[in-house]
Amino acid sequence: MRNIYFIGGSPCSGKSTMAEIIAQKFNLHYFKVDDYIDEYTVKGAASGKSICMKLKNMTPEQIWMRDPKNQSMEEIQFYQEIFEFIIEDINNITYQNGIITEGAAFLPCIMKNRDIDQKHYINITPSPEFQISHFRERPFVPYVLEGCSDKEKAFMKWMDRDILFAKAVREQAMEMGYITILNDGTTSIEEMFKSICMHFDLVD
Repeated sequence: MRNIYFIGGSPCSGKSTMAEIIAQKFNLHYFKVDDYIDEYTVKGAASGKSICMKLKNMTPEQIWMRDPKNQSMEEIQFYQEIFEFIIEDINNITYQNGIITEGAAFLPCIMKNRDIDQKHYINITPSPEFQISHFRERPFVPYVLEGCSDKEKAFMKWMDRDILFAKAVREQAMEMGYITILNDGTTSIEEMFKSICMHFDLVD
């Protein structure tokens, strides 16, 4: 397979931090899936994919005030719908030293279906406490929730969604033989970096 390394998991776990450091250290091209989510949603809706069509037409109130279980289930379906667009873009990248890519879209069930090797894929998920505390510090959160009638309630439903999503990722990974790192804030960035590099067999 091409020299591609995948970091999956759930939001606010440290995926992008790890990918950025690894890309810089080993001179890899960094492809961040979140930068293209809106584009993929539009493409999916245009091609008749049901969750993409639904999300494209929903208001923030409709998105974030849904039951967290439904949000989590539909998030999994959403990533299944857009995965072909992600892989197409990655395959169009030409970079001699290789690629590192990260995103919640890299679900264990999807990666297993694509026969992605264990040594080229790892997940990072946060503990609920780590997730919530760090999300509260992120400046984009108020903009995402703009238009919600009860922003705190919407925020907590968002957090509950991601807690359920992280649990699903861990369960899938265990079932399919993939590695997951739980980030509860007690592991330093340097230690996590070393663990991931060891898993990927990346050495100076």
